[in-house]
Amino acid sequence: MATISLEGVCKRFGSVEVIRDLNLEINSGEFVVFLGPSGSGKSTLLRMIAGLESIDSGMLVIDGIRAEGLAPGSRNLAMVFQNYALYPHMTVEENMAFGLRNVGLAQDKIKARVAEAARMLEMDKLLARRPAELSGGQRQRVAIGRAIVKEPKAFLFDEPLSNLDAALRVRTRVELAELHQRLGSTMIYVTHDQTEAMTLADRIVILNDCRIEQVGTPMEVYSRPASRFVASFIGSPAMNLLPVTLTGQGDRAAARLGNGAVVPLPFAPKGDGPWELGIRPEALTVSQVGTTKATATVVERLGDRTLVYARLSDGTQIIAQDSGKSQVKAGDGIGLAFDTAELHLFDGQGRAVSV
Repeated sequence: MATISLEGVCKRFGSVEVIRDLNLEINSGEFVVFLGPSGSGKSTLLRMIAGLESIDSGMLVIDGIRAEGLAPGSRNLAMVFQNYALYPHMTVEENMAFGLRNVGLAQDKIKARVAEAARMLEMDKLLARRPAELSGGQRQRVAIGRAIVKEPKAFLFDEPLSNLDAALRVRTRVELAELHQRLGSTMIYVTHDQTEAMTLADRIVILNDCRIEQVGTPMEVYSRPASRFVASFIGSPAMNLLPVTLTGQGDRAAARLGNGAVVPLPFAPKGDGPWELGIRPEALTVSQVGTTKATATVVERLGDRTLVYARLSDGTQIIAQDSGKSQVKAGDGIGLAFDTAELHLFDGQGRAVSV
């Protein structure tokens, strides 16, 4: 297990800045997920930690040792790639043992490490097969096993599930969570899939526009987004963001929607507009006695709940939630009730003023 620290780290490709003055502390044994849209710098940041990309300025410290100048093989990290990177002419056992043979580890120790990794990943009966004889999920487990046998200080995963089908992704995600619990190792995982981030991470690092937007536990970034970007990026469907004007002051502050409806705020806003009110669909429910009226445009029935896409009288689009047995149909007039304890407000710079 290792602590990993990044201090003032920057990276450019020519004139393009991809990481800007980044600071981050990763604790020993922690499962940290780098989450962000394409081009946000998450894979580049992972490769900089691994030593596959250079660090232009700043410091990387692994277990108290300056590491930005070390060769990748000297950092004692194991990386699992998106494309598995298995040798097709080698068996599962040979693929998993290859790196250990290269560093001259004794044969009995190699056998023991491969056997333990295979047992852990339930690959015992597949050791004699070659990659072409394996499913996508099995190949990914071989790649993970190859990392495990190195007994590294930390594991680095670069979108390892993106080549798997939906059902296999779910199953492998559970296996990764169980693996982390068994090993207790430091793990850094890159993904653009927020479901993977929310279900796997101890903490999520949300990257956007070359920098960190927010670092927190899954429920912290979901319940208390620090910026408009985080609010819109985390959650499916995304948080409703409604242009509003503010009325009143202090504990009498309220937000006026575009259709004239007024929603009381549970906090005293500070800063400058223009303002946007944020509320997640589950905190905005269909109700006969609601704060405002709307017209349902699309109804999605998901079994345990129903999502109602609606339009306010000023044309503002909004998503609300109803019960799984909802009778709402497209074209119906509905009332909407706001859970004011779950409101968020974002200022003109996109910063949350209600965190």
